Amino acid sequence: MEHIELQANTREVLGKKVRFLRRQGVIPAHLFGHGVKSVALQCDVVQLQNVLAQAGMTRLISLKLDKAKKPRNVVVREVQLDHQTGKLIHVDFYQLRMEEKIRVDVPIILVGEAPALKSKENMLSQELSSLSIECLPDQIPAHIGVDLSSLTEVGQSIRVKDIVLDEKIAVLNGSEVLVVRVSLRSRERAEEEVAVAAEEVVAEVSEAAPVAGEETKE
Repeated sequence: MEHIELQANTREVLGKKVRFLRRQGVIPAHLFGHGVKSVALQCDVVQLQNVLAQAGMTRLISLKLDKAKKPRNVVVREVQLDHQTGKLIHVDFYQLRMEEKIRVDVPIILVGEAPALKSKENMLSQELSSLSIECLPDQIPAHIGVDLSSLTEVGQSIRVKDIVLDEKIAVLNGSEVLVVRVSLRSRERAEEEVAVAAEEVVAEVSEAAPVAGEETKE
């Protein structure tokens, strides 16, 4: 697994004055954890955005604080964005104890194709987008893959109990919770999709046909 590092510095600018930091390309952050003294931090916006893209809310990050030789093992706990611009404005990090289990929500990734979807009358619905687990920090998976190849006909589904994980990882969701299922499309939806497909074909034919009065060229 790729090692993710982030440089951070202790922040002395607090309160409303942090807006001046953001103008300089610096994002305020906060570090906390069980039995850990809370620390106000600041990070370079470009480096922080790259780290967030890689780590998400589950991957371990080696946080280098100031000039300390030993990095801190952290995960992203919360990301705050500006509601109007969508720009990053604040991040919370949680410092972990490597010998202490943590509860996290890991994204579910659908893998492969469901044979049942070869029929246009069928549709796939994903009912669960993440799985709640508990494990040691170095055992947290980046994502959980769910293979769709077993879904061969309408009515079949995959539930939490069907997901196989390392025995050291405890799943906190109910075993009968639906992850994905195959069902029939409603008649209205199916007719709508057929109509849209027909319109697309007509549009393609119209674009390919020569305009009246215009000579075709070989």
